Amino acid sequence: MVAEYEKNKPSSMGKKGAIYLKEITVKVIDNDVERAMKILKKKIQNDGLFKRLKLKKHFEKPSQFRRRKMREAMRRQRIASSRKK
Repeated sequence: MVAEYEKNKPSSMGKKGAIYLKEITVKVIDNDVERAMKILKKKIQNDGLFKRLKLKKHFEKPSQFRRRKMREAMRRQRIASSRKK
């Protein structure tokens, strides 16, 4: 089972939040498709694809975009500082 999906990368060309392809492979062992689907969903969730798809359903104002990015950065910073302790 192979799933191709998109991932954000910084780029000097193109729009803000440009999209690039990334590939995830999940091997099905002993015809256990349900386990392979579970692994695939977990990999996609860890990458944040579901979150990006949810955000793309509706237009997000630039001010909301900046606020959301700031909140995410603060959250990452808070988590990183708690791990150092």
